[in-house]
Amino acid sequence: MPHYDVVIVGAGIAGPALAHGLSTLPGSRKPRIALLERSLAEPDRIVGELLQPGGVMALRKLGLEKCIEGIDAIPTYGYCVLDNPRSVRIPYPSGYEGRGMHHGRFVMSLRAAAKRAAGVDLIEATATGLIEEEGRVVGVKTTKKLQEVELREEYRAGLVIIADGCFSNFRSAVMGRASVKPTTNSHFCGAILEDVVLPMPNCGTVALIKGSGPVLMYQISEHDTRILIDIKNPLPADLKTHILTHIVPQLPSSLQPAIEKALQKDRLRRMPNSFLPPVSQSSSATKPGVILLGDAWNMRHPLTGGGMTVALHDVVLLRSMLAKVDDWSNLKSIQRLLHKWHWRRKPLASTVNILSFALYDLFGADDELLAVLRTGCFKYFECGGECINGPVSLLSGIAPSVLLLAYHFFAVAFYSIWVMFTHPRVISQPGEKPVYAIPSLDQYPFLLVKSVQVFWKACVVFGPLLWSEVRWWSPEDTQMSNKLLLRMLAIVGILGVLFRMF
Repeated sequence: MPHYDVVIVGAGIAGPALAHGLSTLPGSRKPRIALLERSLAEPDRIVGELLQPGGVMALRKLGLEKCIEGIDAIPTYGYCVLDNPRSVRIPYPSGYEGRGMHHGRFVMSLRAAAKRAAGVDLIEATATGLIEEEGRVVGVKTTKKLQEVELREEYRAGLVIIADGCFSNFRSAVMGRASVKPTTNSHFCGAILEDVVLPMPNCGTVALIKGSGPVLMYQISEHDTRILIDIKNPLPADLKTHILTHIVPQLPSSLQPAIEKALQKDRLRRMPNSFLPPVSQSSSATKPGVILLGDAWNMRHPLTGGGMTVALHDVVLLRSMLAKVDDWSNLKSIQRLLHKWHWRRKPLASTVNILSFALYDLFGADDELLAVLRTGCFKYFECGGECINGPVSLLSGIAPSVLLLAYHFFAVAFYSIWVMFTHPRVISQPGEKPVYAIPSLDQYPFLLVKSVQVFWKACVVFGPLLWSEVRWWSPEDTQMSNKLLLRMLAIVGILGVLFRMF
């Protein structure tokens, strides 16, 4: 078998993007790349169908912007949040747009671009194991069928990159004792709605559901609209009945017939919503000579559609950093690269990771205090201006900043408390005609106690998510992690002062 400079396992989103990116490095360097994929047939998945503006920008940097053309992709210009019967539009900043598309069509477009790239061999084979020599990874073992005969082959390279997705077969082997298992608290159940008009066309629609997780809808082709229904674990025995009984009635009446038809017509498919924090790959615990990329290494809740944006941004950074390394088989150079890459990706990756779960906790509120924050979040968006521009710039990958995220998250918390004191709330009994009233002065002592509880709940939601982004470091990363810890302490201190002032 020929020797390659790089072997990439997985031709989903990150794999082909990196293969194409490395093949177009400036100068005389033209690496040989083997891109391995178990099946080159068009994949059929219910997630990975919404590309945020930040992801579109990353494609442009990689010279792959044409991959979202000619696949019946639909431009998206923001979000619409529904809290029956109210709605609020959250547009992207002017000049930015995302794309909704069939996942499989986008993947096939990326594979075609990689296949056309100089020096890239796109190979249909199943990677079965890593090849190790002298304490480092030097390639992968594969099997593939040829006329009913199973062939075993080896592909060797100076550097191996694993991008085999959320169900990675190599994650534990690569990370060793530093490996962390994904956690799953809910599933997205998906179907295709035919020829429907969303409440706000060309916008991703997030419907807030009482007693359940949110429902996400976005158009992925001229006639198809994806619906994803979040169901928390444990899953009901009869999913369709549960959805038809408890969730569909809370969605816009104009969409209910199409949803019922879709559930009756096709099988209800589901996908785990997993969390996998990004553990540093520059530690001595991980195998040298191999890099994890994409969902094989880092996952977040798909509610905000940020997965492909993070993966493509990681590819942009990794490509630019590999371009500065003369010998990709040099372990010390790759270790230094992994250390820098881990922290350079943090602003965008951490922002998207934290925001995805913070919004999920708020939108899927399952207790009274989270419900207060959810109401405050919706009313915060209704204020418009920077109350929309800031959060949507974070969500879309345009303005990667954990500090800006912390500012807006706790601004929502304080505004939620303000809403408790000043906005009318329902005081009638369930089933009766709604009667609204502003809290009276004699209720203020109770609300003051509740406001402390609400603020603490916000800290409980945001704090662990922020900590998950800075706790996974190696001894070599101590200086960088200390800087982030100091920023965390500064944030907490500032918020404490603001709370006292409030």
